[in-house]
Amino acid sequence: MTTVFVSHPQSKLANYFGDRATAALRAIAQVRFNPTDTDLSSRELAELAQDCDAIISYRQTAGDEALFAALPRLKAFVRCAIDIRNIDLASASRHGVLVTQASAGFIPSVSEWIVGVMIDLGRHISASAEGYHAGRAVVPAMGRELRGSTLGVIGYGQISRYLCDVALALGMRIVVHDPYAETGRAEFEQVGLDALLARSDFVVCLAAATEATENMMSAKAFAAMQPHAFFINASRGNLVDEDALLAALDAGVIAGCAVDVGRAPDQMPSPRVAAHPRVIATPHIGGLTPPAVEHQAMETVSQLAEIFQGRAPKGAVNAAEAHRWRQAFGVRP
Repeated sequence: MTTVFVSHPQSKLANYFGDRATAALRAIAQVRFNPTDTDLSSRELAELAQDCDAIISYRQTAGDEALFAALPRLKAFVRCAIDIRNIDLASASRHGVLVTQASAGFIPSVSEWIVGVMIDLGRHISASAEGYHAGRAVVPAMGRELRGSTLGVIGYGQISRYLCDVALALGMRIVVHDPYAETGRAEFEQVGLDALLARSDFVVCLAAATEATENMMSAKAFAAMQPHAFFINASRGNLVDEDALLAALDAGVIAGCAVDVGRAPDQMPSPRVAAHPRVIATPHIGGLTPPAVEHQAMETVSQLAEIFQGRAPKGAVNAAEAHRWRQAFGVRP
C-alpha cells in the first residue's frame, strides 16, 4: 500500500484538513502526520517522509530542490490549496515528482467576508464596538449603504464573478478592471484601473499575485481613490505597498481599509497595518469555513486516488514531466 505524509501542524489539522478527509485518505493509503505543531523545514520534512510516496502539503510547506533531492521515493507533492507559489515546479519536474493543486472551494466564503467588511466599514460597526468596549462615549456616525454605492473590483476571477453577482443583487453599481479577462456582462462596466479607483466607493483587490501586480496598490493608486472610499484586500499582501497604505490612512486620503491578508508569515496581515485604527484586519479567515476547507481536503484525497491508479487528476500541473510518478504507476506517455 502506498504511504502518504500530511505536513499540516497538529493544531492546523482539524481546521485545514478535517476528520472526513483523514478517514477517506486512510481508506486508500497508509498515512503519517506531522508529529509537531510547527511548520516543517525541508530538512525536517525529508527526514519524516523518507519512505513516503506522496506528500500532502500544508500552505506553509515548501516544496524546494533540497526536499525533492532528499526524497528519491517521492512521486507526488499534492498541494491542499490553490496557491502553489511555495513549490519549485521546475525542481519537482527535474526530479520527476508530480505536483497538483486544489481548485477554489472558498469562492462563497471569501465573497461573504468581503460583503461583511464592506458593511462593517460603511456603517462603522467595529469602530463603534471598540469604543464601547473601551468604555468611551460613542457618537453616532452617518453610514453608507451598499445599495447605490459603486463597487470597484480589481481582477475578474472566480471570486470576483460570484461577488459581482451578490453585489448586483444588493443594488450596487459595479466596475471591473482586468486587462486579461472580459466580463461579458453589460451590468459590469469594464474600465481602466485609474477610472475604477476614481469612481469606486469600495475598492476590492482580487487580482492574482504576480510580478506584474507586485505593489500595484501604490501611493499613486491610493491618491486616485476618493477620500470617502474604502480599500479591501482579499487577495495577497504582495499587491499592496504597505507604507503607501499607511500613509494614505494617516493623511485621510482614503477613509479606511479591511485586510484578510498581508506580508506577515502564513499570508497574515502585517501587524503594523492591522494595528492602524482605520483598519479592520482578520487572520486570513476568508476561506476558513467547513465547506471551503472540506472541498479542498476531499479534492486532495480524490487526486491521490487518481494518482495511485496511474491517472493524472484535474489539478495536475506537470504530468508530462513527472517521470518518477509515471514509471512507478505505469503511466504511458
